[in-house]
Amino acid sequence: MEYIKRKSLLYKSGVEYADYGLNHVEGCSHGCNFPCYAFMIKKRCGVVKTYQEWIQPKIVENALELLDAELPKLKDKIKCVFLCFMTDPFMYKQPEITDLTLKILARLKQDDVKSTVISKGIYPKELLDKSIYNENNDYGSTIVSLSEDYRKKFEPGSAPIKERIKALKRLHNAGLKTWVSMEPYPTPNIVKQDVREILKAVSFVDKIVFGKWNYNKRISAQPSSKNFYNSMAGYVIDFCNKRGIEYHIKDGTISEGCLSEEKVNKDQIDFYLKSTQSTSSSKAMLV
Repeated sequence: MEYIKRKSLLYKSGVEYADYGLNHVEGCSHGCNFPCYAFMIKKRCGVVKTYQEWIQPKIVENALELLDAELPKLKDKIKCVFLCFMTDPFMYKQPEITDLTLKILARLKQDDVKSTVISKGIYPKELLDKSIYNENNDYGSTIVSLSEDYRKKFEPGSAPIKERIKALKRLHNAGLKTWVSMEPYPTPNIVKQDVREILKAVSFVDKIVFGKWNYNKRISAQPSSKNFYNSMAGYVIDFCNKRGIEYHIKDGTISEGCLSEEKVNKDQIDFYLKSTQSTSSSKAMLV
């Protein structure tokens, strides 16, 4: 593991659900190739040059020192800190990163600062330790498919999907708020699957975020991709409303004038549920 130093850590995010963010790692060994938005930005800015460089993460060795210096000045202004927009705080099979993340969460709790966390790794049991446990925190996992074939192709270094869900449910059972990001959700020409099976597997969470897949030509090659995303978003909305689960549909997922959150097109949803599920109801089929 390589180390780097930075001059600052906390920054204003510009998003409504977490006004501040921090990235205590450069790069990500999960190597997602949707392509990864964070990698594209860092490459464009010249921070990293190649994919191989990106998947060899570097730890910000002075992260805790920076947090100690910045929190006293900002803690009264911060509503929520997001971990992380440009990396993964619980990177799979990266114990040094997990250890630093736990220390950061403990430090944020010390000043009663809320955190929202997202990971494709496995949440450790240490999050339930008294020094870290914060009932105000939100912990999320990205789950867009239950297919391991899909994960190995598009999220090659990430944790097995069942293990992610199991760890997330452990946090839920301990009284912590949990959520799932179903973004970027794949079209049927990438993987044939039944969205109902995914939603059933994560139905214990407090919130579901759903979004379309961007930056990939195969999405636009999917026939009626707009109708597909309208239908899938509509089903997610209907599913959450019936179960009292909070939801958020990312901007651009629902085509304007085609489907609103107040009016779900049942016939269109049923059509896509039937036409996109795999030949085996228990296994998604990678195309």
